[in-house]
Amino acid sequence: MSASGMMQAEARSDSGTGVARSLRRDGKVPGIVYGDNKEPQMISVDYKTLALECQTLAFFNRVINLSVNGNSEQVIPKFVQLHPVTDFPLHVDFQRLGANAKVHVFVPITFANEDKAPGLKLGGVLNIVVHSLEMICSPQAIPENLVIDLAGAEMGRGIHLSSITLPAGTKAAHADRDDVLATIVAPSGFGEEAAAK
Repeated sequence: MSASGMMQAEARSDSGTGVARSLRRDGKVPGIVYGDNKEPQMISVDYKTLALECQTLAFFNRVINLSVNGNSEQVIPKFVQLHPVTDFPLHVDFQRLGANAKVHVFVPITFANEDKAPGLKLGGVLNIVVHSLEMICSPQAIPENLVIDLAGAEMGRGIHLSSITLPAGTKAAHADRDDVLATIVAPSGFGEEAAAK
């Protein structure tokens, strides 16, 4: 499971472009907290804290204990609007997590045992088709990553979603598509070299 984090926020009552600009001048980023059948709440968070968090790969997969004026609730980041030139965070959305919440998250895919894959030993190249998998799970079951074991993987073999075991308490958002996650492809000229031998 991805580690949870903490973030401080302040409630705000005013909205609009002028208010947002004023907040940004003061080193704050406007945002909103919604979900769990409660009224949306407008907030602001510290720019430096948010900018630092946004740089981590697991930011959108982490449960955050968001303290708004001293009242803490569990949320998950859903969207950060960035300035198109400077990447300055302009706005952030958080979703509240209720007791039985299910969340959609994109979990990064990593690979293990490349040295035990015959296809790679023969000079094949790992072609990663899907870098992160959309999954549905409870906030407590969000995996940090999804590890695919390449031991025994042959040249030309496609690794399909149906061929891997997902962590307990999770499921793929689009399991019916049985996507190809990666393949081991022959390097260019491989067939010609084999025919010449």
